Amino acid sequence: MVSSEPAVEEGCWAAETRLVKGDLPILLVSAVALVDVDGRILLAQRPEGKSLAGLWEFPGGKVDPGETPEAALVRELEEELGIDTRTSCLAPLAFASHSYEGFHLLMPLFVCRQWKGTPTAREGQTLAWVRAARLRDYPMPPADRPLIPLLQDWL
Repeated sequence: MVSSEPAVEEGCWAAETRLVKGDLPILLVSAVALVDVDGRILLAQRPEGKSLAGLWEFPGGKVDPGETPEAALVRELEEELGIDTRTSCLAPLAFASHSYEGFHLLMPLFVCRQWKGTPTAREGQTLAWVRAARLRDYPMPPADRPLIPLLQDWL
């Protein structure tokens, strides 16, 4: 219903920030929830010297021009964690859309239960296998936080 009276903005309307087309460049980053046989999810802590250092995130990285989000994950998982997987092992689950200072992040989140090798920190990050119920115990970047309840419901 449309009203001509001024309304007090509540809920999502109170927090709404309208962006005008072209306000921020879009950064496409692909992420994955690696789920082990015990149902735990792998998190990586951003190392010192990187933006958002100390926060925990789902592994992944920037999608290069001409690259699909799935191909980017296969590449990033090999580079960052030393594991091998295939695009056919990645199932899309959700996506995050969040404005940071200077760019807008669009991040598809995939789930992967099959890979070869043992995840090993190759870029100075700390790794942790975490039960879905404990994900909120790990401070995460703003874009990652809304993905937590989706993973908890799914697992």
